[in-house]
Amino acid sequence: MKECIQDFAAYLEREKHASKNTQISYQRDLMQMAAYLETKGIQETVKVTKTVLNSYLLYLEGSGKAPTTISRTLASIKAFFHYEYRKGKLRRDPAESIHAPKIEKKTPVILSTGEVDRLLAQPSGKTAKEIRDKAMLELMYATGLRVSELVHLKTEDVNLQVGFLTCRDEHKERTVPFGKAARDALSRYMEQSRPELLRGRESAWLFVNCSGGVMSRQGFWKIIKFYGQQAGIEADITPHTLRHSFAAHLIGNGADLKAVQTMMGHSDPAATQMYAAYLGREAAREADLRGMSGGTNAN
Repeated sequence: MKECIQDFAAYLEREKHASKNTQISYQRDLMQMAAYLETKGIQETVKVTKTVLNSYLLYLEGSGKAPTTISRTLASIKAFFHYEYRKGKLRRDPAESIHAPKIEKKTPVILSTGEVDRLLAQPSGKTAKEIRDKAMLELMYATGLRVSELVHLKTEDVNLQVGFLTCRDEHKERTVPFGKAARDALSRYMEQSRPELLRGRESAWLFVNCSGGVMSRQGFWKIIKFYGQQAGIEADITPHTLRHSFAAHLIGNGADLKAVQTMMGHSDPAATQMYAAYLGREAAREADLRGMSGGTNAN
């Protein structure tokens, strides 16, 4: 079975032009499945049945795997067995009618404008690192970028004069504007902090770490955790929290949903509408609280 998985990985690269990360993810999921099936005495794809695959998913669930992880694994399994079936190696596709577990959508953590102000005020700007941190926080809140998009920006992607950046991925690119606060913080970083961090070296990356290398997702994760604690924010914030807050605050101030969807890079409008629904629930909750307070005062 492992040889079949290797063949499938080669197909993903050769014909589907899948990214290296996608190939690695599929192979990891499928090799873990193959290891489990070997313990059951199954080493050939032709011996795999729907019952066997359901047993594996139940095993993952019993091992404490999150529904999102199980859904991703099932997607890998479905793609693999569909490939084997199309190649004529199987008489039927055992994964065809298997369904992923339902995933409960968590309510996004959205900061108040006051909390955002406190967070953005934390880097004092006295050191090259703090000037950089300030620029990263301001730019993320001003644009709603994903953390992976933020750390992979290049200097050529940013137009400081006009105030916009170009965000690229494997399939498309989008242009996102940003305001004066982010522009000022970014200008100071590029003029003062970035040259100091690079120490005479060249780099295409916009944000660099204290060693002059490219900033990592984990590095920025630590940054936002640190400043969140410094700001006294009780919520468990992540880099995605600023992205959520950006979208919710824009919509709360009357921004067009379609425009926000474009800036966020959402392919599905429902992903953007989630913020409008969140704001609606919050408004209703506040109205209920005011009503309760008014009733108490009337007595």
